[in-house]
Amino acid sequence: MLFLNIKSSEEVKITLIESAVAKGAVCLDGSPPAYQFDKGFGDGVNNWLVHMPGGGWCHTIEDCVKRKTLIYGLGSSKLMPELNFTGLMSNQQDQNPNLYNWNRVYMRYCDGASFTGDVEEVDHDNNLYFRGARVFDAIVEELMSIGMKDAQNVLLSGCSAGGLASILNCDKFRGFFPQNTRVKCVSDAGYFPHVKDLSGEYRFEQYFDKIVTLHGSAKALPSECTSNMNPGLCFYPDFAMPYINTPIFIVNSAYDTWQVSNMFATNESDPKGEFTKCKNDLNECSTTQLKRLQDFRSDFLGSVSSVTKSSTEGMFINTCYTHCQTDQSTWFANATSKLDDKTIAEGVDDWFYDKSEFQKTDTEHVDPHYC
Repeated sequence: MLFLNIKSSEEVKITLIESAVAKGAVCLDGSPPAYQFDKGFGDGVNNWLVHMPGGGWCHTIEDCVKRKTLIYGLGSSKLMPELNFTGLMSNQQDQNPNLYNWNRVYMRYCDGASFTGDVEEVDHDNNLYFRGARVFDAIVEELMSIGMKDAQNVLLSGCSAGGLASILNCDKFRGFFPQNTRVKCVSDAGYFPHVKDLSGEYRFEQYFDKIVTLHGSAKALPSECTSNMNPGLCFYPDFAMPYINTPIFIVNSAYDTWQVSNMFATNESDPKGEFTKCKNDLNECSTTQLKRLQDFRSDFLGSVSSVTKSSTEGMFINTCYTHCQTDQSTWFANATSKLDDKTIAEGVDDWFYDKSEFQKTDTEHVDPHYC
């Protein structure tokens, strides 16, 4: 069957939800929430994919002020460039065979706390609003009003900070739909593990704790988790996922480049910069440094295995030295990232439709490698 009039994914425009401002659902700078929507066709008209791109977080007032002025629009919908629909968002069947004709939505990220913050008070001195949870709700409600409420199959996904958001908001997202709607979540490069850095410390803990405190994120995190430990820890998938009921599929590298640089071999844990060349170019790694990276991989795998014991969860953990794999060629076309001869797209499809369990880890490659 030919679909000759499908518009190019690159032409998808940004939609602003002006009406959300009155509800206090706004970006860091007070601008309205935004999304990009490419309508489904063929047998995908009743299926929806909502994807949240990455962009890190802001953990201090100064950091958030800087963030809202970025040209990437990570704190303001006034500055957002249009995102191309690629990988799992593509409308080309040869690039995205299982989702290409679904209704596909970019939920644009502009709050700095993975859509979890909700502080009523406005920082008028710096014109800052911490309202990510309301932004999430406003966009989902808008999508429901334009047809998503009648969906048969729905997938919430995200990359990096958006991947973490797909975990932390998974149960809430599921709650928008009737029980007979199949709803699941995919986290790409969003499984940030609670592991020690090079110096043997948990320094990254402080960073997540500051995010949760500044944005008032605690009430958006699983209450069973926050009642048992510091809410900052519940921002970690390790501790949050045991309390999340909706099925989640984890796509991650055991050698995620962002995690290696910002959680493991950080400037604080490596003050002399001995790991700098290695983390920027694997060819520069010494035997000792590769062994340290293998230790990080072991810690990561231990962290993931503790929360993927349920048969409803899915997992695709490879050793590609990269960050985010669903919005590029590794989603379907790149053979170097296959596990058990299946691409990420095929593994997610098997899991989503309950064709078979899919919890695969790359045991062939011990060292990180470029895919």
